Amino acid sequence: MGEPRPLHLAVALDGTGFHPASWRDPSARPTEIFTAKYWTSLALTAERGLLDFVTIEDSLGLQSSKFGGPDGRNDQVRGRLDAVLIASLIGPVTRRIGLVPTAVPTHTEPFHLASAFATLDYVSNGRAGWRPQVSGRQSEAAHVGFHTFEPFEPTELGEPAVDRLVRDLFDEATDAVEVVRRLWDSWEDDAIIKDKPTGRYIDRDKLHYVDFEGRFFSVKGPSIVPRPPQGQPVVAALAHSTIPFEFAARSADLVFVTPPDTAGVDTWVADIRTAERTVERPDAPLKIYADLVVFLDHDRAAAERRKEHLDALDGHAYRSDAAVFVGTPGDLVDRLLEWQTHGLDGFRLRPGVIGHDLDAIVDQVVPELQRRGAFRTEYEDGLFRERLGLPRPVSRYATTAIEHSPIKESR
Repeated sequence: MGEPRPLHLAVALDGTGFHPASWRDPSARPTEIFTAKYWTSLALTAERGLLDFVTIEDSLGLQSSKFGGPDGRNDQVRGRLDAVLIASLIGPVTRRIGLVPTAVPTHTEPFHLASAFATLDYVSNGRAGWRPQVSGRQSEAAHVGFHTFEPFEPTELGEPAVDRLVRDLFDEATDAVEVVRRLWDSWEDDAIIKDKPTGRYIDRDKLHYVDFEGRFFSVKGPSIVPRPPQGQPVVAALAHSTIPFEFAARSADLVFVTPPDTAGVDTWVADIRTAERTVERPDAPLKIYADLVVFLDHDRAAAERRKEHLDALDGHAYRSDAAVFVGTPGDLVDRLLEWQTHGLDGFRLRPGVIGHDLDAIVDQVVPELQRRGAFRTEYEDGLFRERLGLPRPVSRYATTAIEHSPIKESR
């Protein structure tokens, strides 16, 4: 058998880690999670490990052990900083690692999202991505006022009324991403002239109105931010079932999936490819990354003790939508390389405790992958999307001249 093909590796950042009691681990820094130093140090650690990118979690509601809203607990981390602003802070102090914050299109105008992520692409020199996350919780809708939702629980998925709501949420997100992409394209790459002798700063014929009219949005454009360095920042979606699979196939460049085991990888990859055919995806196939929550230590027993101690502090055995891996860095590498052969492009690891497990990923998992010839030993040249194997798209409006009319946006 030949050497394994190089894989892509990312890490998800959220507070002190994905275990609810992670803040009580000796390695955690809960007093720092609302500081710039904390987030820049995590990004620099991930970049030291040559990781492809970090994602940054966010939502429009407080963290909760309940799906529908606040749970009243005071023994878990509550509160977080804005993910897009964190990424903009990280951008100037890092050099190569991709930055993919979460933002909620359900309650945020696409014009604002387009501007924010184009700005992030500029301040990071072409390393921005966006993870759109829908929100169907009434507790979050009440903060904004655009929507009103009937409360539901995940156990009700499959019931007609709930499925209609989910479909509407993802249809709205599909339109939001389309508007954002059009706005990113609304300036051609060479629209800015900066010709002092003639006094022309921009070429007006290379700015374009997007004129989007849809069920959820009416957006004129153009963007107020010139075309991002990547042309199109990377769009990444987390998907667990048919409707979000189809959203990812229509709207994303990269999809995160959560197979429970090796056999499940084949099923999830097949489901993604089916969704691509269903929506007649015109672009290259989605890049597929599997998510795993990881608790790592020098031997499996030590890793199990760490997780069991955190479970006892929280009062519940930790479970996740993604597979939970408890073991050694070497065993994790075995798992990654095995799963990779089933059609995956990469992995997003969610540290159970960031203070411990992020360091283990960087200092132990990455070197073991390198020893096996499965991971880079230095960053490649190019912008973020190019390093992921995604071409830089040409503006869709590059041959269309602008009509001089007022710029406006309305919902």
